[in-house]
Amino acid sequence: MFYLQVGDVAFSVPNSLVVTLERVLGNETVAELLTTNKLSELACLALYLMYEKKQGKKSFWYPYIRELDRQRGRGQLSVESPLLWLKSELDYLSGSPIKDEVIQREEAIRKEYNELDTVWFMAGSLFQQYPYDIPTEAFSFEIFKQAFAAIQSCVVHLQKVSLARRFALVPLGPPLLSYQSNCKAMLTAVDGAVELAVDRPYKAGDPIVVWCGPQPNSKLLINYGFVDENNSNDRLIVEAALNTEDPQYQDKRMVAQRNGKLSVQVFHVYAGKEREAVLDMLRYMRLGYVSDPSEMESVISSQGPVCPVSPCMERAALDQLADYFKARLAGYPTTLAEDESMLTDDNLNPKKRVATQYVRLEKKMLHACLQATTDFINQLPDHTISPCPAPYAPLLK
Repeated sequence: MFYLQVGDVAFSVPNSLVVTLERVLGNETVAELLTTNKLSELACLALYLMYEKKQGKKSFWYPYIRELDRQRGRGQLSVESPLLWLKSELDYLSGSPIKDEVIQREEAIRKEYNELDTVWFMAGSLFQQYPYDIPTEAFSFEIFKQAFAAIQSCVVHLQKVSLARRFALVPLGPPLLSYQSNCKAMLTAVDGAVELAVDRPYKAGDPIVVWCGPQPNSKLLINYGFVDENNSNDRLIVEAALNTEDPQYQDKRMVAQRNGKLSVQVFHVYAGKEREAVLDMLRYMRLGYVSDPSEMESVISSQGPVCPVSPCMERAALDQLADYFKARLAGYPTTLAEDESMLTDDNLNPKKRVATQYVRLEKKMLHACLQATTDFINQLPDHTISPCPAPYAPLLK
């Protein structure tokens, strides 16, 4: 027997129990001033709840803060955001660009921490009730980072509301709810409340899930401490750039822009659509490989994304792509097969497990890109042709 049917409201939380900047600051103008200055909404919410925590049981938010403390920013796999991992644990992500993303995010949080005192002075009326020191004296960076990660793991992004209400902490919402990429149910602002209408039937005891938005696994891991094996929004990033030393750089830049591309172009490689992404990259690479001025004139005068290149240049462009994917795969300390073997260990450290799941999915996309490139090479009519030398080949990273 189903207790909830599609479209039923699972719960409704009155606005008086929802934490937003509008509620915290009591003045939407001040809220907008803060969020368009040097601090994010998350930093403001973290600061507010840190001061409320100092109030102990006297705080109206004490039960909610206690639950946040119990969760400690852990996601649905009981793993904290990598923002809170030890340096040795971040090494589980070696070879992946996400490791640098985590470091850059931490630097951004530290920059916000250094601006916390600005809030103290700009919104002095808010903090008059707290007999404590200014933020950077009351809280260390580590404590602020923990609070920030906890807020980040459970904040809800409300749609069609004012700036001061768009980020909300909703009791009964995350982390008590689980995120799922193929779910369409969202917490929604209605008159006087935030509610959740379900997108599937539920029996008693079933966990309720909500949509996490169109986020790749890199964002899910950093924000919530989990990855989704079936995430259709998961993607890799490949950056290609026309060679600025190329005498024909300006002409190629013009042709690229005419076809919706930039001189430094970011390609998003989505899981399951690697072949299409490689073909899109190949079109861009062909433009970079054009070297003869008369051929370039032909490209400039033609319409559409097709660049006529010789068989040897086609082979050179494909070889460059293949070498790029091989180099990225070689940058990981483990192979895909080793990752899959490691994940069969029931005693694997939870952080290492989620990190291995993440890099495994990344490697699967890279292997698919390499396979698509190899297939294009095998479709060339003459395999005896050697790749042309290309002094101004595009740059890949």
